[in-house]
Amino acid sequence: MSTELTAITPLASLLAARSVQGQRVTFQVTEDWQQGRTLFGGLLSALSVQAMRDVCGADWPLRALQTNFVGPVSLAPFQVEVSLLRQGKNVRQVKAMVLQADAQGVEQVCGILLGVFGTGRASNLPTRQPAQPPVPVSAEAATSLPYLPGLTPNFTQHLDFRLAEGAFPFTGGGDWLTRYHLRMKDSAGVDNELIAIILTDAGPSPALSQAKAFAPASSVSWALELRPVTEVDPDGLWRLDQDTIAYEEGYANDRAHLWTPDGQLAAFGYQVVAVYA
Repeated sequence: MSTELTAITPLASLLAARSVQGQRVTFQVTEDWQQGRTLFGGLLSALSVQAMRDVCGADWPLRALQTNFVGPVSLAPFQVEVSLLRQGKNVRQVKAMVLQADAQGVEQVCGILLGVFGTGRASNLPTRQPAQPPVPVSAEAATSLPYLPGLTPNFTQHLDFRLAEGAFPFTGGGDWLTRYHLRMKDSAGVDNELIAIILTDAGPSPALSQAKAFAPASSVSWALELRPVTEVDPDGLWRLDQDTIAYEEGYANDRAHLWTPDGQLAAFGYQVVAVYA
């Protein structure tokens, strides 16, 4: 069980402490970013994207990211090994492997990621921007999710979560959907792209709302697509819309949409989540 944590490390501090040697970028995280016995998956993906930028360039926005969570990442230092798969005129495809030594000193693969970076191009087609659907509860009236040591994941201390629609996890009710107003409590020095990665993975699977008692869950794979956004209020609340579109044999198939505080679609993704209930 987790205990009350006194030290909180902002994401910008984790990024500033990284070291780059050739195609490998080394990170070390703190206990407040854990999710159970491993690192919060959204943070692992965000750090891996930063490693991709460090090795292959940060000049193009991230368009798509696929993450397979292979094994747990402990509090020991870990490395992200980056490989450029292909560089074209408009698209760059990059692979990242998350590596960490086990108790015997043998390097293990903890995650495999594929990132697609693409520069904008002129197009003759009209622009299409989806409209953000309304929710019944405003950010001001929404109920905040508290951090409860031993019950809510450690990383949630970094987030302001407010339920706008659906049910809290482990309440045994509600539909197979959740809508949250949310933001990072300290996002200073972090760009919108990394914030979007963090926030899109931050919400618990809506399937957990169906559980009547605590049940652990773990992401198995995650496909994320991002859209460049502009002029995001650093203090504003984003919105995360999640739906469990199928559930059977302990696996949830979830869909998510992330909207900026002013209603721009920032990201959407799909996850396979193992639910142990």
